[in-house]
Amino acid sequence: MKVLVINGSPRKHRGATHGVVSLFVEGMKEAGAKVEIISSRDLEIGDCRGCFNCWGATPGKCIQDDDMTKVLDKIASSDIVVLATPVYVDGMTGSLKTLLDRSIPLLHGEFEIRDDHCRHALRSHVKKGKLALISVSGFTEMDNFDPLVIHVKALCKNMSREYVGAVLRPYAWIIEEAEKHGAQVSDIYDAVKQAGRQLVADGKMKSKTLDIVARDFMPRERIVEIMQGAFKGK
Repeated sequence: MKVLVINGSPRKHRGATHGVVSLFVEGMKEAGAKVEIISSRDLEIGDCRGCFNCWGATPGKCIQDDDMTKVLDKIASSDIVVLATPVYVDGMTGSLKTLLDRSIPLLHGEFEIRDDHCRHALRSHVKKGKLALISVSGFTEMDNFDPLVIHVKALCKNMSREYVGAVLRPYAWIIEEAEKHGAQVSDIYDAVKQAGRQLVADGKMKSKTLDIVARDFMPRERIVEIMQGAFKGK
């Protein structure tokens, strides 16, 4: 099974997004998947120009000669695509959104009716496959992920990929420090890896596993105190 993980974090190999992605990928590899990780921040990708040449003059090919060409090939051939992003301003990061905007050459321009909705058909060489989401947030409440999840579910419908769930970790920025001070979070780490194994082995992630990933391990009031202290007067 071929898996493509697209890390949209501007911090790339640092920070909470990378930490969750690393554990998830470890689980997928344990289940036998061949996993490739790319960082959207590392790529030279211009904004979609809305010219639609990829649907007309140059079918299936963007007129921009940049790194998106190789990314399109990777998406097209992957059984599972995993999108990873922190939530900064109620959604995915700009570099990941730009990459996804540039994915339209994988589709035909003409419409088809699918599930009683106008959609674009996939080109013949593009796998349908599955798509999963990984995201972290600095806030404590789970509803901060809602706009992103809705966006990704819509994306799946337009890409003809099956949405198979999200690994979501609120207030991820404090988890390592909390562990140093005695917080019991090993089950969270284990659950992230288990989710990766489940996705590859079973084609889906169990809701119980995802609930463990997202569980509380510190009172919200204490998190507010720490944040207030860190930025007071700045």
